[in-house]
Amino acid sequence: MMKVTFLNPPQTNSKYKFLGVVAPSLGIGYMAAVLEKNGYDVDVLDASALELTYDEIGEEILKRNPDIVSISALTPTIGVALDSADKIKQIKPDTLVVLGGYHPTFEFQSVLEEPSVDVVVRGEGEYTLLELVQTVEAGGDLRNVNGLAFYDETDDSLVLTPDRPVIQDLDELPFPAFHLFPMEKYRILNITTNVATIITTRGCPMQCSFCSSAALHGEKLRRRSYQNVCDEIELRLKEENIDTIAFMDDTFTLNKRFVRDFCQEIKRRNLKFWWGCTSRVDTLDEELLQTMKDAGCITIFIGVESADQQMLEKMNKNITVSKTEKAFRLARKVGIRTIASCVIGMPEDTKSTINKTIDFVKGLNPNYALYSLATPYPGTRFYNETFKKNLIVIKDWSKHALLNPILETIDCSSKELRSIQKKAFIKFYLRPGYLVRQVSQDGFVLLKTIFGVLKQIISKQTNGNTDYNI
Repeated sequence: MMKVTFLNPPQTNSKYKFLGVVAPSLGIGYMAAVLEKNGYDVDVLDASALELTYDEIGEEILKRNPDIVSISALTPTIGVALDSADKIKQIKPDTLVVLGGYHPTFEFQSVLEEPSVDVVVRGEGEYTLLELVQTVEAGGDLRNVNGLAFYDETDDSLVLTPDRPVIQDLDELPFPAFHLFPMEKYRILNITTNVATIITTRGCPMQCSFCSSAALHGEKLRRRSYQNVCDEIELRLKEENIDTIAFMDDTFTLNKRFVRDFCQEIKRRNLKFWWGCTSRVDTLDEELLQTMKDAGCITIFIGVESADQQMLEKMNKNITVSKTEKAFRLARKVGIRTIASCVIGMPEDTKSTINKTIDFVKGLNPNYALYSLATPYPGTRFYNETFKKNLIVIKDWSKHALLNPILETIDCSSKELRSIQKKAFIKFYLRPGYLVRQVSQDGFVLLKTIFGVLKQIISKQTNGNTDYNI
């Protein structure tokens, strides 16, 4: 029986990590669970949570001695993923190295040009990886496995097998194998906590121009049953001693009936935990927010994006500024923390629209704010448009982490955008009244998180690997 090690590479440029959030990978958890269910020897090496160096990754791989290493990569982490693959090949050349995730799915050809990568898994990976392992173990032909990309060893031709259909019944998947993860290493706002990540849906019908979720998971929303979700929560509470759950859906509140049924089931089973989720402003009302609060919801991450209606329309966001204002007012009324996320530096943005957005976010009075610089990710309409128009001025993938100016706007250079972003964070987080309010709510540990955020923002640039470019 083959042994498989899943590697989550070091992540210094994650938008979540710079906010003090380090959480277990759902994708790895699901793939590991499917392999375990089918009898394979599986382990997980979370180099991000464990803060491992490349040499330490190599030592762990030698110790674990897997036949296959599966590495997950996002766009800003593709460089460290490929460097990790290099290290693995150096110390254990016969290991089959597989890459998957958002970036390899859409940029498989450039990823496969790296000699350390043997195969790319495209799209949802659970059953593709299972069939890959089964095929390799049986000495079969990987051409018969849907959802792969690789180079044929005989003639060096690129092989792209047919796309694998997305998984329709999400309830059929086993729960993520988080028992394989270093759960004690995960944290929120730099506070070590027993946190779990859960997802209840895949796919997104909303079609925001900058989001790659629909490109990977499809436009049709597929949802787990609320009973299945609560079964997982109940198991986690019992076996993993978690106290906090982050729901990672693109829009957890898209179906209000599901949210109500879910919250009612939590209360019926008397499940005690804190949780947070993502939301759109046009899916929230006071009744729903109160229902969520009563069931343990303490934080909602909301995409504000812009205070300019024309910019919202260009993003295909399909929300209004007035709905945004109302959503934050209602969340504040019922007592749920809010994280306001906005995008500055879209190609059509001006200094005027950017400053309007920055002031608007402050006026919403959220508990936290995230001012992201517009970043085109492969697979999105936004990336295709900016690439075609040659608007991408930063070619280094590691800089595609929302903290570096990738584009320039009508009247803002990349240097000016960076300066505007710095000032926006400082203007929001260093208000005396804000600090007093948030410290009284979240404790003095919040100050460590805030100053950590500001330190990274004020630095000239995030760390990166310039060897891997567009």
